[in-house]
Amino acid sequence: MAILITGGAGYIGSVTVELLEAEGLTPVVVDNLSRGYREAVPDHVPFYLGNIGDRALIRRILDEQPITACMHFSAFAYVGESVERPQDYFQNNFVETSALVDELIAADVKQFVFSSTCATYGEPRTVPIDENHEQHPTNPYGWSKLFVERMLSAYDAAYGLRFVALRYFNAAGATKACRERHDPETHLIPLALKAAAGEIPELLLFGDDYPTPDGTAIRDYIHVSDLARAHILAFRILKKAAKANS
Repeated sequence: MAILITGGAGYIGSVTVELLEAEGLTPVVVDNLSRGYREAVPDHVPFYLGNIGDRALIRRILDEQPITACMHFSAFAYVGESVERPQDYFQNNFVETSALVDELIAADVKQFVFSSTCATYGEPRTVPIDENHEQHPTNPYGWSKLFVERMLSAYDAAYGLRFVALRYFNAAGATKACRERHDPETHLIPLALKAAAGEIPELLLFGDDYPTPDGTAIRDYIHVSDLARAHILAFRILKKAAKANS
């Protein structure tokens, strides 16, 4: 039994690979390295270079590896960039995901953990946001993720694809083996560390009129290890349900 990890050479994906192995599970990674790094994946982990929308590649992986589930991290995730380049976001985040899921279903792989986003909610009407909050994104990134959620729901009803979609903001932190590494780097914590180390001249904070002591924003963060564990727990729930229904 193996789990296909899309985007497994990226930040969250690579940490998930690390923790899966620590729990005795077998990851298989596919990544086009447009935003990830080959060295983030241990050499002994099966690695396939290419796009998740490459149906022939996905079929080859499914033929060569005993895949029983998929954790999907392969997405573009910059909100501002999605506004400037919406075509890229809908193509990568939705169209290619659709091709991936079609091939999984054809191979009878029907356990799918989706790394979604709180951006599907749009502007919050209540805080904290709960799962029943209306979903109305305000940018193409959020819409591309919501389209995938809607597709998964339809495929669940029609084809028996069982899935969990995890919606979150602001992954942060590192493990001994994996760290944040983005190009360009936009995340606050690595930028703060770079500024403290003198690698960049200054740390820019945006906003001065929030209802906070200094007028800057306050944000919640989730440690990347906790986030990876949440994806693994979601997988275990799907596995348990599949076993109960078999």
